[in-house]
Amino acid sequence: MPNATRTRGPAPAAPAPPAAVPATRGAPGGPRSPLLAALITVLAVCGGDAVARVFPFGPRHRAVNDLANQFVPFHAHLWDLLRGRADGGLLLDWQAGWGTSFLPDYGTYLSSPFAPLVALLPRDDIEYAVYALTVLKTAAAAAAMTHLLRRTGPGPWWWASALGASYALCGWSLAEGTYNPMWLDGLIAFPLLCLVGEWVREGSRPVLGPLVVAVCWVANFYTAYMATIGAALVLAVRLMTDPEPGGGGPARGAGRGAGGIGAGATGAGATGAAAPAGDGTPAAHGRQAGAGGVVRTLLRAGLTTVTGVALAAPVLVPVFLGSRHAHPGLVKEFDPAPAADVLARLLPVTYSFATPAAFVSTAVLLLVAALLFRREIPARRRWAWAGLCPAVAASMQWGPTHLLWHAFATPNGSPYRQTFVLSGVLVLAAWTGFSHGPPGRRALLGGSAVVAALSLGALPSPFLTRWALVLTATGLAAAAGALLLTRRGRYGALAALLVVGTVVGQAAATTAYTDRERLARLDDYPPWGADQRRRAEALAEADGWPAHRTDSGLPRVAGNDPLLLGGQGAAYYSSHTPAVLTELLTALGGGWTSRGRNLLSLDNPVTDALFGVGARWRAGEVVRADPSAPPLPLVTVRPPGPGPAYGPSPFRNQELLLGARVYEAPRADGACRVGTEVFLWAPDATGTAGLGGYGTKLLGGQPKRRAALTSLGVQERAGARPLIPRGGTAEIGCLDRDRLRAAVAALRGRAATRVDVRPDGLTATLPPGATGTAVVAAPRIAGWRCEGRRARSYGDLLAVDVAPGTTAVSCDFHPPGLRAGLTAGAAGLLVLATTWRLGVRSRRRTL
Repeated sequence: MPNATRTRGPAPAAPAPPAAVPATRGAPGGPRSPLLAALITVLAVCGGDAVARVFPFGPRHRAVNDLANQFVPFHAHLWDLLRGRADGGLLLDWQAGWGTSFLPDYGTYLSSPFAPLVALLPRDDIEYAVYALTVLKTAAAAAAMTHLLRRTGPGPWWWASALGASYALCGWSLAEGTYNPMWLDGLIAFPLLCLVGEWVREGSRPVLGPLVVAVCWVANFYTAYMATIGAALVLAVRLMTDPEPGGGGPARGAGRGAGGIGAGATGAGATGAAAPAGDGTPAAHGRQAGAGGVVRTLLRAGLTTVTGVALAAPVLVPVFLGSRHAHPGLVKEFDPAPAADVLARLLPVTYSFATPAAFVSTAVLLLVAALLFRREIPARRRWAWAGLCPAVAASMQWGPTHLLWHAFATPNGSPYRQTFVLSGVLVLAAWTGFSHGPPGRRALLGGSAVVAALSLGALPSPFLTRWALVLTATGLAAAAGALLLTRRGRYGALAALLVVGTVVGQAAATTAYTDRERLARLDDYPPWGADQRRRAEALAEADGWPAHRTDSGLPRVAGNDPLLLGGQGAAYYSSHTPAVLTELLTALGGGWTSRGRNLLSLDNPVTDALFGVGARWRAGEVVRADPSAPPLPLVTVRPPGPGPAYGPSPFRNQELLLGARVYEAPRADGACRVGTEVFLWAPDATGTAGLGGYGTKLLGGQPKRRAALTSLGVQERAGARPLIPRGGTAEIGCLDRDRLRAAVAALRGRAATRVDVRPDGLTATLPPGATGTAVVAAPRIAGWRCEGRRARSYGDLLAVDVAPGTTAVSCDFHPPGLRAGLTAGAAGLLVLATTWRLGVRSRRRTL
């Protein structure tokens, strides 16, 4: 049989590339796309709050947890500082905690470039101002991410807006950032730092890059640290998939053509990347040329980051050392969230405090999932971006990398504070696929199946809601429809409406749901209103600082009432609450929550005398000190010798600091002597304590809470014994007011005749012949120096030795680390100036 020659048929036609859509009009940095993203964000946030009828759109308030305890009061204090009404300055706060370091608090809560905008509104509108800042920061994050997307690849401008808004409206932003507005600066920082990475790849903007890093780290160092890790991961993927600068970015000249709302991405070949080899990598000579470039890029990235952080060091170093001197919080072991709960939090309309709020619009999830099925995209790029997303998610669940994300300390609270980085990576991965054109039907079907599988995996989670499934299914259909319309280059307005509607609808629903769940699950506090305004006005009228202190008193409105309402009290709540302050207040019978970081006002005649409290809020009005026993000045002189050594009894500790016995023990029948004032110390008790017809509530229970020493009233009849709730130690002290007046009079005879306070210290004029130890009624926190030497401690109070013939003493306060931070900042400026100078010379040689 003759050999038959096998003939080949005609070669199959290559699959047609997706229809090229004209490039967008306007440069990648054009304003309309970021502005639309910001508008979408504002619409979704405010719309969701309006649906939930939450402030400022309804009767439900927003005063929960740290928003009420810290952020609103600190912004109120910033308002006072900017308007010249605060007691203290940037270095020292005389109002809270009997005098505390303020620069660490500023660097933690108030150093955002947006924060000073609160001064544009009246102080009574401080809650409106903080809400406006929250919305503004979220909108800025959307605009920044949109600009980054347009910078890294071509695509329809309105799709970039929708994805940028999806990032800003992620679950982390809506569930956690909204009541921790300082964290929202990290939401802005991530796309900005990724943009710096793009400049580093190109070798451009060597001066602006470090400045952006510095601003991000100053704005909020905690989330900026996480954003920097995320930006480094993004840069690594960019270098691996697009080693040449401009690879994967917009085509040269892209954006100069016409295009309306339907204008979209060009095909894969229009990305401007080097022609890929068969395995999706650049040609061999490109790899050889790029190897050295990658090393240089990494070195530039490191130098840019180090220089930027050095520029921020004058704020960062005091913040770091402030944390080291702070009262320790709760030490927790990380417990990863169940997989079903993690998947549930990818969907809209879910809420949980201890799981990652990873929701990002279904359009983003669909694009990322479709990336797996898009063979027209170079394999390295496709798998690098598709792999980065689960890698970041997995790193949030593994103990060692969890600690890395959180600066090697499990946070006291939500353990997934880095979740916004995952949302940003998802959005960048989605846009990377889009830069090669909208996905086809095959990819859309595969991506839809993946999103459906993720939703099914979330079914066992108790956090999954019916609306989560409904909105996910609706959003999936709308996003797929919008992508098909975009691919065809037709009905651009309808496609835009579908995708923007998906983003706004899901985010608004999630906002409304989390608003209501947050109020039901978290601690809440009275919002600013007529009662608080009347209280603040009464305290301002009674204010006599520095001649005497005015205490904002009880019941408290929030954790930082002196900053919110006015006065100069003991109450204080911060991540930087000094350990020495907590120890001092505890020794004297003070109460606290949050494991010793949230200190309460101490209403006690002895401590009022010791700390010069001349007026305080009590029982709905300001109560002034007895004119026959005016408050002590801020500085008194004690006999030579060591300070008191505190023991377990707050009654005895108060007497040691006062220098006189003023309390009696109850008699054999357990009752105090008639005419004395009965005080109860039961730090672990919870319940009602009383004497006769008087009752007071105690809320103790260590390690989280400690009840303060409290008055049960005057012993009016013999034999009446106080009612004490069960729980832990309890001790009764019977205060003799006559003895207290005598002790205060003796101290007044050795007190300063004049005290001048400054934003960074004080000067006291002493009486003639003074000798011994000058004691300032302020905690001896780190950073005090008196007469050029490190200040002494006298029972945890600030003290300085007084030699014979001394007529005045002066003490200055500089937060620990300020000088080191200024030195590092100066070094950063030097590097920046050198970089600028070298750049000028290089440009001159080129010309």
